[in-house]
Amino acid sequence: MFGLGLPEVIVILVIVLIVFGVGKLPDIGSGLGKAIRGFKKGMSEPGEADVTSKKNTPDDTP
Repeated sequence: MFGLGLPEVIVILVIVLIVFGVGKLPDIGSGLGKAIRGFKKGMSEPGEADVTSKKNTPDDTP
């Protein structure tokens, strides 16, 4: 797991708990879950790579 052992993971979780507090952890977890689901859904849908519209610029050549 990225070269992290159990003590390192525990220290990271304690720091996150201190920074965000107990009340914000469910919101952070649900937001992270939605982001991961959206990423997986986007990776599984084929053919929708570029959906931006391109501006029609006039050709400057005579």
